[in-house]
Amino acid sequence: MTDMLTQPRPIRLKGRSFLALALSPELPLEDWLVRLDDLAARSAGFFLRRPVVLDVDGLDIDKVELRRLVDQLGARNVRIMGIEGARPSLLGSDLPPAMADGRPASDFEVPDAAETAKPKPAMDAMPVEAPSLAAKPSIIVTEPVRSGQSFFFPEGDVTVVGSVASGAEIVAGGSIHVYGTLRGRAMAGTTGHAAARIFCRRLEAELIAIDGFYKTAEDMEPDLRGKAVQMWLEGETIRAGILG
Repeated sequence: MTDMLTQPRPIRLKGRSFLALALSPELPLEDWLVRLDDLAARSAGFFLRRPVVLDVDGLDIDKVELRRLVDQLGARNVRIMGIEGARPSLLGSDLPPAMADGRPASDFEVPDAAETAKPKPAMDAMPVEAPSLAAKPSIIVTEPVRSGQSFFFPEGDVTVVGSVASGAEIVAGGSIHVYGTLRGRAMAGTTGHAAARIFCRRLEAELIAIDGFYKTAEDMEPDLRGKAVQMWLEGETIRAGILG
């Protein structure tokens, strides 16, 4: 009996896969950080609670510069979970661990004056109807998406039977359909599907994106606000039209 009580219990290990945002800095780093600050200013909370991988492949920096960059990102509430593409001589115990073999989604770009970059949301429980993915890669969210909730479906389309509140987020590998007001963020085509579209009955979005190209509320045409709209990608430009 004593032997049974003192035997250590086995540790159970589980494998999990998470979607992370990959940031690819460019030289000069000071200019790149200015553009990053512009994204954060134009979309408040963009990096909050998002796992971020720093991709420095091909970047000509030394260990001191890398450490400074990680610190500068941390000061901006961008938490680096790992570093990809770094030479072993650049890494150390004071830096995030090396990462490799990440599966690419679509490319992300830190924004210029009109267009921006990309993400990962945390899954928040909500009622859904999930048809067979083999037959139809789509999912239906049967209740409004509340502020602070994120819904991620990389396999295909997402349809929301209701509204998406400010501070909420829908991320889909395919198209997004919102049968209500879109006030939060909608990111379609996140697995490289440039033909994806975003539809909503009333556009009041904070941010929309298709295949990694973004527009914030400030970039959207004023005459589209409050209207039934569809949005699509032409080259690297997001277009929008009012639904008749």
